[in-house]
Amino acid sequence: MATLKAQVMDAPAMRRALTRIAHEILERNGGSDSLCLVGIRRRGEPLARFIADRIAGIEGQTVPVGVLDITLYRDDLTSLFPTGMPRVQETRIPFSITGQRVVLVDDVIYTGRTARAAIDALFQMGRPAQIQLAVLVDRGHRELPIRADFVGKNLPTARKEIVAVKVPEIDSETAVEIWTL
Repeated sequence: MATLKAQVMDAPAMRRALTRIAHEILERNGGSDSLCLVGIRRRGEPLARFIADRIAGIEGQTVPVGVLDITLYRDDLTSLFPTGMPRVQETRIPFSITGQRVVLVDDVIYTGRTARAAIDALFQMGRPAQIQLAVLVDRGHRELPIRADFVGKNLPTARKEIVAVKVPEIDSETAVEIWTL
């Protein structure tokens, strides 16, 4: 049974981190032209929308936001779903990513496998000019040579710990917590 070890971010801390990420995205990309955000299901979607709202407030220009389900692009499907078919959800990217600077948004980067699957999925939809990765939490323990371009909080963890990002759209609360198995 998992036990709560610590809450490491509350709602104001998450807002500040995501606002900082929005500013860093704009700075690195010289504004919002040819920029789009794609949130990785599940919690990357509301985080991408929050960042897009912040960018719109700063730039006065709306940035397109899509959502990507990477289920079928995972390299661990058989271990995650040994007895049945995975539940595939809708990918909704109602704009062309070809030639665009795509910022993938996720809640936590851990092994790098989710980001790799998302990149594979994006290339099935077009050829972006560039793909960048924004995450709220980087917890380390990479298995692939992937790093986030924009990080809200670096959070060293043990492999036996779980980082839980909670967003109101899914969890009815806002927090980042560490749980111990």
